[in-house]
Amino acid sequence: MTSRQPPSSPGDRKPFAVLDPATGEVCGEAPDQHPDALDATVDRAQEAWLSWRADPVARATALLAAADAVEAAAADMAPLLTREQGKPLAESYAEVARTAARLRYFAELDGPRPQPIPDGRPVRSEIRWRSLGPVAAIVPWNFPLQLASAKLAPALAAGNTVVLKPSPYTPLATLLLGSVISTALPADVLTIVTGNEPLGARLASHPGIRHVTFTGSVPTGRAVAESAAASLARVTLELGGNDAAILLEDVDVERIADRLFWAAFRNCGQVCMAVKRVYAPARLYSDVVEALAQRAKAVVVGSGLAPGTQLGPVNNAPQLARVERWTEEALADGARAVAGGHRLDRPGYFFAPTILADVPPGSPVVTEEQFGPVLPVLPYGSIDEAVAAANDTGFGLGGSVWGTDLDRAWAVAGRLECGTAWINHHAELSLAQPFAGIKESGVGVAGGPWGLHGNLRPFVVHRPDEGWQ
Repeated sequence: MTSRQPPSSPGDRKPFAVLDPATGEVCGEAPDQHPDALDATVDRAQEAWLSWRADPVARATALLAAADAVEAAAADMAPLLTREQGKPLAESYAEVARTAARLRYFAELDGPRPQPIPDGRPVRSEIRWRSLGPVAAIVPWNFPLQLASAKLAPALAAGNTVVLKPSPYTPLATLLLGSVISTALPADVLTIVTGNEPLGARLASHPGIRHVTFTGSVPTGRAVAESAAASLARVTLELGGNDAAILLEDVDVERIADRLFWAAFRNCGQVCMAVKRVYAPARLYSDVVEALAQRAKAVVVGSGLAPGTQLGPVNNAPQLARVERWTEEALADGARAVAGGHRLDRPGYFFAPTILADVPPGSPVVTEEQFGPVLPVLPYGSIDEAVAAANDTGFGLGGSVWGTDLDRAWAVAGRLECGTAWINHHAELSLAQPFAGIKESGVGVAGGPWGLHGNLRPFVVHRPDEGWQ
């Protein structure tokens, strides 16, 4: 069993440079595949599917071997991930471990079995489940390995083949991941393609692709859905979030401050389900702002490869510019930077961990997904006001409620308009639970048995009972 990448063609372009966000310097190169080469790639994925779909026991065995191979390659994969993505090395090791765990989870997950469909007639109907065919997986730069496994593991376990495209900002660790996993798979069951646009658009619209699964921004998600519509391929879209955290009147500020801070700032705030807005009761507002500001000022910012680093850089220059622009707009509109509020004067894409107070509710840093190390804190008068503000967004990914009275927090969480709500923590996901957003935060479901079902289609076999004509 060998890894296979798409063959070169006369139209292939020169490799493109990948930058280390901690320095702004080149840390590697990746192939810039010509979109026209996708035809051959998808054809081979279609051919490989015919045998891969036929043996679920062999698939499970292969995925378990792939999980073992990923774990064995962690010492190579994690530093490479940190160099191109920026996160602290310990977080990269955790991402590699999560990647292997997801492969193992779906390898061991029992798929749906054939079931009779009783309908009161003298017939026998049975529903079975079949794989879809080649799947296109398009992955962003914030968790490239973890999100790659979240797409390829259920797709492969269901019997599909996968063509996976990582972000051009973070292709290196994903190429290594593909090479490692493919040592356990038949040829062309998994192919990694790298390159700049229009490669992603061409992949999403390719007539041989039967399912497009994408994680990224809302505007790009819309474009992916339009591309997939050309061939009526199924789509799963995991899009942005603007998660709110509501602090109740009885919250113990010091007790929850560390958890709340890291729920917002892990991976430099570049988490779709990070806390991106905090609503604090007016009586506790100053205490909450100060507690978060203290932690923002104390956190160690630096290269993810440096010992002791807690927070790395923003991943890329355009994202840094967006974070800076929205912060400056908020400050110009009257917000206060209680901590941070500016770029750091050093090489790379560093922005000081920022806590904003007195932010106008209509500021983009509140209404949009900033996706960086900036957290606005807003006061509220009544819990109804807080819930209304939390729900007043086009996003609907996650949310959380923080307080001492768990029953009351549970009741308030039930009023949030989002896919997942947590009590006294945020963005903690089990491999076994569904992950889905509402409104503009996504279409379809990932995670757990639901993620497996999303890669299957029903097939009904119908016949008369014995003796009935």
